[in-house]
Amino acid sequence: MIMCMSDILCVTNRKLCREDFLKRIERIAVCHPAGIILREKDMIPDEYQELAATVMGICEQHGVKCILHSFSSVAIPLYAEAIHLPLHLLRELSPEHKVHFRVLGASCHSVEDAIEAQALGCTYITAGHVFETDCKKGLPGRGLEFLRNVCAAVNIPVYGIGGIDSDNIALVRNAGASGACLMSSLMVCEDVAGLLKAMEG
Repeated sequence: MIMCMSDILCVTNRKLCREDFLKRIERIAVCHPAGIILREKDMIPDEYQELAATVMGICEQHGVKCILHSFSSVAIPLYAEAIHLPLHLLRELSPEHKVHFRVLGASCHSVEDAIEAQALGCTYITAGHVFETDCKKGLPGRGLEFLRNVCAAVNIPVYGIGGIDSDNIALVRNAGASGACLMSSLMVCEDVAGLLKAMEG
């Protein structure tokens, strides 16, 4: 999917940042993750478009894939090649709009979701949440067997998401995943480079 040494996708959440969000994006992009998914779903389209244009510029400067999220109507006029959609939005994406994207991802929470996403043209999916995470407080992780089953059900790259860190990422890879997504940790850590280095296989 993404030609890069890293198998880590960064998922953004600007509300978690303890520094200027664009500075954080720059610090992440310098480290060359597999991609940065700009997941700021609470924004209105005009705000998102402005932010996306800036983030795409930062990513391009560092040779990092920028994957927009949810706002396909914004992504097309920005000539974005990559978008990630919740499954309900993927179902609504018309063939005319779909052809604009070379990279198409979807968030999947079951084997059935994964099979549907692949059939709808996804080039990769995220599957989760794998482990318990503060982002989903009180909800147990779906576990490694869930991840293994998803990976076995499709022939596109699967990125595990949810509670993944340097202590358990080997288990995620061993379950068949092509890599993992990080959100909270990458938004708040002091040492971005150190965190991504610790996640290397």
